[in-house]
Amino acid sequence: MEENKVKLSKLKEKYNKSQNLNDIFHWTYVAFLFAFVVYVLFFLLSYKNVSNTTLTINIILLSIIFLGFVVFFVLDLLKKKELKQIRIDGKNIDRHFNIMIEEFELRSIERNSRITKAISQTFIYVFLVFIAIIVLFPFYWMLNSSLKSLEEYKLSTPTFWPKNILFSNYKDAYNTANLGTLFLNTLYVGLVSTILSLIITVITAFAFARLEFKGKNTLFAALLATMMIPGELFTITNYATVSQLKWTGTYTVLIVPFLVSVFYIYLLRQNFLQIPNELYLAAKVDGTSDMKYLLKVMVPLSLPTLISITILKMMGAWNSYVWPNLVANDAAHRLITNGLRNSFTDSSGDVNYPIQMAAVALVSLPLFLVFIFLRKYIMKGVSRSGIKG
Repeated sequence: MEENKVKLSKLKEKYNKSQNLNDIFHWTYVAFLFAFVVYVLFFLLSYKNVSNTTLTINIILLSIIFLGFVVFFVLDLLKKKELKQIRIDGKNIDRHFNIMIEEFELRSIERNSRITKAISQTFIYVFLVFIAIIVLFPFYWMLNSSLKSLEEYKLSTPTFWPKNILFSNYKDAYNTANLGTLFLNTLYVGLVSTILSLIITVITAFAFARLEFKGKNTLFAALLATMMIPGELFTITNYATVSQLKWTGTYTVLIVPFLVSVFYIYLLRQNFLQIPNELYLAAKVDGTSDMKYLLKVMVPLSLPTLISITILKMMGAWNSYVWPNLVANDAAHRLITNGLRNSFTDSSGDVNYPIQMAAVALVSLPLFLVFIFLRKYIMKGVSRSGIKG
């Protein structure tokens, strides 16, 4: 009996050491596998630009990492086999031995779970930071370039911070491009087109979501089918139409052709369909008109989606370039994107890029502020988009 206790004690001690080593081998070969994958990715991205010596060094390093992965993978398998044998030996001596082992394994699983969670969260945050850098770097470079002199901007080796910060570039950009007039033109076109587009979108979406009339589904399917037509075809036909109507060179040509958006109608219709139909039927029983029900019930419930549509429409009007440049590029009707494109080129054809970047920063500021102050409505609209009823 005493001899069995001594054997059990030794087996338990041996099991504890083997389990700890097994955990070390397991995480080490996982680290080697990750290092191997990352190194292979960097190697594939840069192998065309490396010399033969560097290529040889990289292959040697890859071989070492791969060999380390194989060695620790084999050691991990051997340790698992050893642990299995210890459990069998312990069970032959005392049938309660496995209970002690299970308690230890539960603690080991809990520890490994914490490690796995910490590693996964670390990778998630590293990935998010990496993506954030990719997304934000163009904005940083725009601001960085807007504060440089033209000579510093043209240096063969770019600087990541201006040697001399020139805030005067923003004043020069405002005066050179006549941004005040461009802002007013774009704001007028954006507000008028957005308001009219919202009215059309709300009424049309309500009709397709709640009203019953002959051919509703066929008409809606036809509208959706127009989304597959390339935008260039619309540009050609719209240009021919507005030319015959003598609209070119007016604000009308910038507003009317794009008031109807099938995508916005579809988006708002789907949101309207999420509102219980029982509310509509109850309102009709009370004698409420369709327009009153739309304004008092459906519009307030769909406010986040309407705000999202408003922002998207304003951004579309703010960033439009091809159509305004085609039909209304005179000084009186020029929008902000067209002004930024043509206002910073001198007679020799050279472009003053720092001042142009300053103008782009000024133009981007309103959209940035709109997103900052209305982001909660955008998030709310997205979160409600999957809720039915």
